[in-house]
Amino acid sequence: MRFACIPGCTRCCSEPGFVYLTEADLVRAAAHLGMAPAEFEAQYVYRTRHLLRLRKPRGVQCPFLRETGCALHPDKPTQCRVFPLWPEVIEDASVARYCPGIGRGRAISREKMRRAAGQMRAAYPTMY
Repeated sequence: MRFACIPGCTRCCSEPGFVYLTEADLVRAAAHLGMAPAEFEAQYVYRTRHLLRLRKPRGVQCPFLRETGCALHPDKPTQCRVFPLWPEVIEDASVARYCPGIGRGRAISREKMRRAAGQMRAAYPTMY
């Protein structure tokens, strides 16, 4: 698989779905915004028994998506940081239909793909 993120592209952020968080993601995002974790959670997070996810404002997929890109970029959630090396994408490259970075750039080693998929499985064990 080849992949190179295209500067300014946010197509992966506009696809239907949710942005899931780990507890560490929540803490990093809160710190990035200068907020206490509890304050960040109260404002931006929906918590279920097994998962945390960002609340979706009306009409957008993510509250941190801006025209210029991700407002959390340096501290973005694991799910976002690892994309497109999710287990389901590695197994089914049909995501290339909306991700223009797939098929460009350098080849990604199988080991790097396995590590990234492992990060997703570890971060979101109830999903995998």
